[in-house]
Amino acid sequence: MFKLQAIPDGHIAAIVTYLEMHSLPSARPGLPAPGLTLDRVSAPSLDWYLPLFRRIGEEWLWFSRLVMPAERLRAILESPDTALYVLRQDGRDIGMAELDWSKRPDCEVVFFGLLPEAFGGGLGAWLMSRIQEIAFGEGATRLWLHTCTQDHPNAVPFYLRQGFRAYKRALETAPDPRLTGDVRPDAAAFHPVIKPARRG
Repeated sequence: MFKLQAIPDGHIAAIVTYLEMHSLPSARPGLPAPGLTLDRVSAPSLDWYLPLFRRIGEEWLWFSRLVMPAERLRAILESPDTALYVLRQDGRDIGMAELDWSKRPDCEVVFFGLLPEAFGGGLGAWLMSRIQEIAFGEGATRLWLHTCTQDHPNAVPFYLRQGFRAYKRALETAPDPRLTGDVRPDAAAFHPVIKPARRG
């Protein structure tokens, strides 16, 4: 039987899908383009990190790091449990993957994404392949992540193709960051803004 759950006006809601893998997949894509490097960035400055985070994730309503107090975010990025990798093409930042090792030997892919202009051409598959190699090469026995219905519509199929298995779903709600000014008002046009009704 169907059950509907009302979401407060001014909020967004997403179905979150959790995915995991326990060993390195056998298929390993080759380098899709010349000039690619994957660089570990330790203790990045917020002036560098936040603009890249926004450019990659704003269209998919990534906002958790944008609203986080600076000291808390700095502590996360400087933690020995955080491993940030940046995909560069000819020296230009075009993607990122952030790993959380705080529950080792589990390793979480906290953020994974490319700039919109880098979509297509196999860059995402190559980046994920390298991240999988890094995680399992450094002793992970489980690599996991979650994505949601606010993400790119191909996100879940992409992760399944990379060897992940879906194992759990959840409903997530939050104030709409387009109404709070944390992301641009026209972001994620596929996910309409529903403003709070005026009272009185």
